[in-house]
Formats: sequence, structure tokens, C-alpha cells
Amino acid sequence: MAVALPENYKPTEKEEYMNEKQLEYFKQKLLSWRQELLTESQETIDHLKEENWHEPDIADRASLETEAGVELRTRNRYLKLISKIDQALKRIEQGEYGYCEETGEPIGIKRLEARPIASMTIEAQERHEKMEKQYADDD
Repeated sequence: MAVALPENYKPTEKEEYMNEKQLEYFKQKLLSWRQELLTESQETIDHLKEENWHEPDIADRASLETEAGVELRTRNRYLKLISKIDQALKRIEQGEYGYCEETGEPIGIKRLEARPIASMTIEAQERHEKMEKQYADDD
């Protein structure tokens, strides 16, 4: 059941952590972000479909292909972000949103405001990245 949010509602540290209002706030924020990314991705697809790929000038064609490559890489990043947004929405449904998947500790309102797809506390994320770097350096 959706919770009606007061106009201009922003979660605060003074409220009970991950109460219904906060969960609804982040759900709406994630859904809105997801829609923006989908809209931009569709615009990219439409733009690439409309492009004249038969440029007679080789420099113009190369420039066009470079731009298309950049657009496609951006779109690929969007798809990865959408996947992370979907995972965050799933965590909301399962009652796990806002808590570190590694330690179970609260991630914190400020971090979630800045990065609503965060699934770890800053400390756990730093440890995770350090471990990834160590394994990458071992290769």
C-alpha cells in the first residue's frame, strides 16, 4: 500500500529509520530516476535510428560513428544503473532497503539521498573496493 507523502517531504535523521514515509520517498525517487534513464535511452535509440549512416565524407562518417559509440556506452551505463535501481526497489519490497547487505547496519539517510542505490555503508563499500583492488592486483 502506497503511503501519501506530505508535499516537499525529505527524510530526516530524527524520524524512525526506514519508516513507511522514508521507504515511499526512496521508492518514488528510484522510480523517477528509472523513468528518466529509460526516456533518455529511448531518445538515444531514436536518434541513432534517424541518423544518416551513409555520410559520403569519411571524416564525417568517422565522427558520426564516434558519437554513436559514446551514446551507446552511455546507454549501456544507464542499463546497468536501471538494474541497480531495480535491485534497490526489490530491497524496498523485501524490507531490506537502507540496511547494509554486508553488515546489516543502517546505511544512513545522507548516503541514500546521495546514492539511493547504495546497498552498503560507506565503510563496508570501502572494504569491498579494497578487496576487489587486491584481487585485481594479484592477477
